[in-house]
Formats: sequence, structure tokens, C-alpha cells
Amino acid sequence: MSLSMNMDLLGRMSMNTAMSNMDMSKKMTSMDPMKGHMAMDNSMTRFLPLAGMWAIMMAAMMLPTMVPTLRSYEDLMTSANGTRVGWLGVLLGYSIVWVLFSLIISGTQLALLYLNVVDMMGKAKSLWLSAALLVVAGAFQFTRAKEVCHGVCHSPMSYFVGYWRVGFGGGLRMGLSLGAYCVGCCWLFMVLGFAGGVMNFLWMGLATLMMVLEKLPQLGHFLVKPLGILLILSGPSIIILF
Repeated sequence: MSLSMNMDLLGRMSMNTAMSNMDMSKKMTSMDPMKGHMAMDNSMTRFLPLAGMWAIMMAAMMLPTMVPTLRSYEDLMTSANGTRVGWLGVLLGYSIVWVLFSLIISGTQLALLYLNVVDMMGKAKSLWLSAALLVVAGAFQFTRAKEVCHGVCHSPMSYFVGYWRVGFGGGLRMGLSLGAYCVGCCWLFMVLGFAGGVMNFLWMGLATLMMVLEKLPQLGHFLVKPLGILLILSGPSIIILF
């Protein structure tokens, strides 16, 4: 004799009910990772979450280059007529440029995703495209544009001396200009995210390391071209190795 819900007089489940519950538990367990994957996919296919992710990455990657700029301005607060308000203007201008770049590269990633050029992790589906990005980024290291932008981004004090402006408005204009130079210097390092995967933190960490090395006060100028050679050689290497 049994009660409802397939339980016997001692309150124990029947074998069929227990097996059924085990199957249901397995299904629920297997669905959880899928839900997480779907949630991640949804965030990678919507502009605002993707732009927010890029903005956070930009902040982390550009902090090493922003700090020397702000320190240089602080030095001029004592030796020139710099002010704390002007310092805030520089910070705001610098940040605006990088947020705008985050919006542009987010839109680019979504376009590449819908064109089936990159996957959900932001990695190029074609190994040849990844190799081409590495070669192009390496070749850019030898251009006049890289030389000019790196010179300003590497030595912001020289820029301040030549283009000094006072007050918040002046700081904002200088920050916008300095931010644009640093975008011009480093934008291809960001684009390299599509070669190894935007969500590959090791790969993006390597890109950040290259940017930091370029900004080292005593060594930066000597590392630009060697990094270019390394990137150019990396292009055909991944074709051969993978």
C-alpha cells in the first residue's frame, strides 16, 4: 500500500520517483552553465554592456600612461600657473577621448560579430586575419604617425611646455589633445584584441604590457621598433605553428 506522490507508509520515495527526481536534478544542473553562457552571449551582443566592458578595459590599460601626464601637470602647478581645476580638466579631457574610443571599438566589435568575422569572445575566426592584424600593428610601429604620437604620449611635459593653457577650459583642451595623441599611439594595440580574443585576459594583458613598456621614461623610445619587429614576426609564426 502506498500514499500519494509515490511514497510508502514510512515516507520513503518509490524507486521510480527517486530516479525521476535524479534525472530532473541533472537537467537543472546542466542548464545552469548554459544560462550563464547565454547571459554572457547576450552581454556581448548588446552595445551598452559591451561599451561598458571596453571602457573598463581602457581605464585599466591607459592608467599607466595617464599617471605621468597628471604628474607632469602637478609639477607645473608649482613652477607655472597650473591649478587643481586645470588638473581636473586634463583628466576629464583625457577620459572623454578614451570613452569615445571605447564606443567606436564596441560598435566595430558588434559589426564584426554580426558579419561573422569574430566570435562571441571577440576573437577573429580566421587565423589569417589574426596574422594580418599582428603584421599591421607591427608595421605601424615604424610610421611617422607612431613616432609623433608616441613622442607626445611618452613625454607629456614637452607638450605642456609648448601648448600650455590655464584654467579648467585650458586643461580640458590639453586633456583632449593629449588623449587623442595617446589613442593615435596605442589604438592598434587595442585592435590586437581581435587577434587573440577581447575576453582573453592574458592576451589583453600582453597588449597592456607593450603599452607600458613603450611609456618607460628611459627605455620607451628604444622599444618601439623592436616591438614592431616582434609583432611582424608573430604574424607568420601563428600561421606556421597553428
